[in-house]
Amino acid sequence: MMRIITGLARGVRLASLEGLATRPTAERVKEAIFSSIQFEIEGRAVLDLFGGSGQLGLEALSRGASRAMFVDSSPEAMAIIKENAKKTGFFEGCRFLISDYRSYLRKAAGRDAYHLIFLDPPYASELVGDALSRILAGGIALPGCLIVCESGSPEIFSGCEELASRFEIVKYQRYGIAHIHILRLLPESEESPS
Repeated sequence: MMRIITGLARGVRLASLEGLATRPTAERVKEAIFSSIQFEIEGRAVLDLFGGSGQLGLEALSRGASRAMFVDSSPEAMAIIKENAKKTGFFEGCRFLISDYRSYLRKAAGRDAYHLIFLDPPYASELVGDALSRILAGGIALPGCLIVCESGSPEIFSGCEELASRFEIVKYQRYGIAHIHILRLLPESEESPS
């Protein structure tokens, strides 16, 4: 059972897709993520790029984020996200788009920008590095943006030193098969300490 952990919609149960199409973030992993970023949410614009059930973006809204954009390539997943947004009472503060992440990031370049981004693609896809590159190229991340990456691998930069140099790893933790990286975008003049 998924639910909102705390905030305005605390305890609201969330729907998720049946079957293996999406893999909701485990409750203890979500608690760990949000305890790490709890002071970085209030009034922030949020992007939930591989929306799934929408639980990460909705948790952020429950904790005071100003608005959230949900992107998922699956119409079925988007229907669940909208249902959950209605259940939590945050529908009005949300935007929804059925789109491949590459297409969204290309179209959003120079138009949309966020303080907090959640990247939780299917583990087998290894898309985190590609998504990070596209976010940087499109200027989607505001200065100091936090990017929460959930993946099946401890390596998220795909061996790309240039990409790694643009981020500070604020926190890394493994929970079973889930690897959580919380990154902060560095100013272009800074290099990440190696």
